[in-house]
Amino acid sequence: MAFLGGLFSKENKESLDKGLQKTSESFFGKLGKALVGKSTVDDEVLDNLEEILVSSDVGVETTLKIIERIQARVARDKYLGAAELDRILKEEIAALLSENQSVELKDFALTGVKKPYVIMVVGVNGVGKTTTIGKLSAQFKNAGNNVVLGAADTFRAAAVDQLKLWGERVGVPVINKGMNTDPSAVAFEAVKAGVEQHADVIIIDTAGRLHTKVNLMEELSKIKRVMQKVIPDAPHEVLLVLDGSTGQNAAIQAREFTKATDVTALAITKLDGTAKGGVVIGISDEFKIPVKYIGVGEKVNDLQLFNKTAFVDSLFRKG
Repeated sequence: MAFLGGLFSKENKESLDKGLQKTSESFFGKLGKALVGKSTVDDEVLDNLEEILVSSDVGVETTLKIIERIQARVARDKYLGAAELDRILKEEIAALLSENQSVELKDFALTGVKKPYVIMVVGVNGVGKTTTIGKLSAQFKNAGNNVVLGAADTFRAAAVDQLKLWGERVGVPVINKGMNTDPSAVAFEAVKAGVEQHADVIIIDTAGRLHTKVNLMEELSKIKRVMQKVIPDAPHEVLLVLDGSTGQNAAIQAREFTKATDVTALAITKLDGTAKGGVVIGISDEFKIPVKYIGVGEKVNDLQLFNKTAFVDSLFRKG
C-alpha cells in the first residue's frame, strides 16, 4: 500500500483500522440498507446517502458538497450503478481531504523544520488536551528530539499535575509555576528554558476555557507576545485539540477557537470507540486547517500523524 513506509508502519495502519472500526461498520451498515434492491444511483439513494453522511457527523455543508460531486459524476458517467457508490464516495472524500490538507507532516523527527519548534496547544477541558501533549512529547522524544513542556494552564490544578506526571513518565522537563499564576509568565519561562537547553520542540499547554471569547483572545495573544520576546516567530504552530467522539460539538468548539486565535493545526482525539469518525472530514473541509494528528486508542503510538490516504482506506475498510 502506497501510504505504508516512513513512520507509517503496518502497526500504525492496524491501529488506525481498529480505531475507525465502529465508524466504518456503522457507515457501511447504513449504506448497505440504503442500496437494497437498487441498481442505479437515483434521487432516493442520494437522499439516503445524505442522511447517512450527516448522521456520521460529516456535517451538513460538507455532506451537500459530497452529494453534489456524486450527482455530477452520475450525470457524466451514465453507466455508474449503485454497486459502485462506495468506490465513488471513497474517491470524492479522498479528493476533498486532499484539497483541504495543505500540510502533512512526514515524521515526528520534524525533518526540515526550524528548531526550536514551538507549539501552543489550545482546547477546552475534557477533550484530551493534556494527554495529547504527553503523547506528542513522547513521540517527538522517541524520534530523537529534545523536548521541553510548559504548564501554562494554571487555572486548573489537575492540568499542571497531569502535565508534570507526563513529564516524569516520558522523561522531559516541565516548566511550571503552580496554580493561579500568570500563564504568559510560564510560557515565557518555558520558551527561555527551551532555548537554554537546546530544545528541538517546546510545547505550551494553555487554559481550556471558553468563558468569553474576548478574555480567551486576550490571554492567548499575551502568551504569544511574551514568547516572541525570546523567539520572534513563536509559536510556529497553534494546535487545537478536539474530541472526535463529540461529533458536531467538536465543530462548534473549532468555530469558537478559530475566532479567538489563529489556529494552524488540528488534533482530533478519541476516534476509537465512536461511530463519529466522519467529523474529521467535515472539520477539515469547513475550517481549511490541516488535521495533523488523530487519536485512535489509549497507547502513546495511537496518537498518529494524520495520513489522509490511510484514513480514507481505513474508513472504507469492510470487515
